[in-house]
Amino acid sequence: MRLSDLAKRMVFTVLTIALICVLVSAIYYRSLKFLPFALGVLIGSAVSIAKVFLLERGIDKALTMDQKRAVSYLGLNHISRLLVTGAALFLGAVVPQISMWGVAAGVLAFQAATFNIKFTLKS
Repeated sequence: MRLSDLAKRMVFTVLTIALICVLVSAIYYRSLKFLPFALGVLIGSAVSIAKVFLLERGIDKALTMDQKRAVSYLGLNHISRLLVTGAALFLGAVVPQISMWGVAAGVLAFQAATFNIKFTLKS
């Protein structure tokens, strides 16, 4: 699957936010205690990148459908993306070696990337 330029920019933004979060955490802790947070950020950003792929694939597929089927398909696509996000947050809440705050930072990188695209896109 070929990614559009918009999706590539979103993935780059998610990775940049994840790197910044891990670096700030490493500077804050100044020891290996930052690893649970870094693992959480890794899981959360992997989920955010997966959400970019799911969104891209869903939109591409919906463009080939009629309107009624496309609306229901995109609704199911949205629910699947929410379930993936919920599973990652649940994993961060249950597993003590993973920081829930790190997972939340990685998951919120998707929304930050969306806003970044919206405000930096030239009209």
